[in-house]
Amino acid sequence: MQHSELGESGVEVSEVGFGAWTVGTDWWGDRSEDDAIEMLQYAVEQGITYFDTGDVYGHGHSEELVGQALAEVRDEVTIATKVGYDFYNNPQAGHGELPKEMDPEYLREAVEKSLDRLEMDSVDVLQLHNADVDEITPDVLELFDELEEEGKIDATGLALGPSIGWLAEGDLAIEEEFDSVQLVWNVLEQEVGNHFLETIERTGSSTSLIPRVPHSSGILNEQVTPETELEEGDHRGFRPDEWYETGWEKLEKLRFLERDGERTMGQASIAWLLSHEPVATVTPTFRTKADIDEWAAASDVPKLSDEEMDRVAELYENDFDIDRDDGMDALRSSVDGEDIESAGLDKLAAD
Repeated sequence: MQHSELGESGVEVSEVGFGAWTVGTDWWGDRSEDDAIEMLQYAVEQGITYFDTGDVYGHGHSEELVGQALAEVRDEVTIATKVGYDFYNNPQAGHGELPKEMDPEYLREAVEKSLDRLEMDSVDVLQLHNADVDEITPDVLELFDELEEEGKIDATGLALGPSIGWLAEGDLAIEEEFDSVQLVWNVLEQEVGNHFLETIERTGSSTSLIPRVPHSSGILNEQVTPETELEEGDHRGFRPDEWYETGWEKLEKLRFLERDGERTMGQASIAWLLSHEPVATVTPTFRTKADIDEWAAASDVPKLSDEEMDRVAELYENDFDIDRDDGMDALRSSVDGEDIESAGLDKLAAD
């Protein structure tokens, strides 16, 4: 396992991280607490040292499990959490998005509660969770500075989502030299990642990028096939059928990235992201130990050649020569699509 630094924070992360949204929730299939703890500890055994959770996952339960599972190796791992959703005063309704609260007083209290659940005095990386651009105020930035000075956090980040827009927010975080920006980015969904690469180059920012959903909800690791029927409650069900139908066709055109016995498609999807210099770590959605075995090794598989990278870029530019709608022609945006339009993306803002 290779390691990188988040921004210029001095915080080190494994190139493959563990997105702990899969533990403490049932959005990717239910599992017992013992199973969740076993998976987290198994990930450490396979070289993973970066663990990314959030206070809203299971309404604090994911943080509790992460803290319990990693207590004995706390000095060997990097732990990130997120704050910004007010689940304390609002019930969860299915997979719906909860109201956000970015008031500095609330955020400070949320951080303290997260530390209590993690059973830690400090957290390595603190991320704002899906903050709108107008919510990242000077007072919020000042709070981050205060928490660093107090030794409660070592690095700052912004986690973008729940869909793949939010360009204005990421640009602001990069310009403000946040240590990390987390985003949805993969071979099939490149617009936002490519935009932030340009922003980093233009500004000279040291901000690191943390891609999640590297397998595009199961297509690129072939866990979702034309025959797959997603279980009730599976979070991936939000994708329209058209997305998967076109995705299977695109996958076949990416087979050249596989190398028999050396690099699987699932590993190649991660290696492609790691080929971009600002990417510090990639957080796939681990559901089984077999996932961990395969994808943790992606840091050490043969790197993609320049020719392979160019071929991927050409395929994407030509929409893989597929002339039909994939059902995903809307990118979520917090500024009514103005950021997407100004970036020149051929997409519409979601209602």
